[in-house]
Amino acid sequence: MKEMGLEFEILTADIDESSIRREKPEDLVMALAEAKAQAILARLATKESDADSAQQTLLITADQVVVHEGNILEKPRTSEEARRFIEGYSRSPARTVGAVLVTNLSTGVSKGGVDTAEIYFHSIPEHVITTLIEEGSVFWAAGGLLVEHPLVSPLVNAMVGTIDSVMGLPKELTLSLIDEAVERTK
Repeated sequence: MKEMGLEFEILTADIDESSIRREKPEDLVMALAEAKAQAILARLATKESDADSAQQTLLITADQVVVHEGNILEKPRTSEEARRFIEGYSRSPARTVGAVLVTNLSTGVSKGGVDTAEIYFHSIPEHVITTLIEEGSVFWAAGGLLVEHPLVSPLVNAMVGTIDSVMGLPKELTLSLIDEAVERTK
């Protein structure tokens, strides 16, 4: 967000994401982004806030899953699950599905959207998979998918969509939703 010229503060929603289920990945990520917004808004409501700063404050929540071979993949819970996810990307492309929800705190107006990208990989060697799992960062990424990792990026054969979309916060969609949420206040 800083590279987009925006100041920000990070808050966590601390919700039980596993309790929210939807059949379609687009519906799931939007429901998760909405639940995160509701949880954070509830916490913010208990704090005193400066009305002037609230007029300029936007809450941005997001979520992402990976769809692979018809299955919705969230963050891997075990090493075995991470290995299965990553090995599968050598067989067929992975599709990221991410939702962004922008809520204007002064008006309560929320604008949301979904963005997707598709990633095609060359064969992913066993040593790369093992190293990624040992490093542990795959456990913090939907589908254990880390296209920006130095061991993984050379293995990307093609990408349909943008790298920021694959990484979970598509810039173009986010800026468009910010404009829509702010436009309503003018």
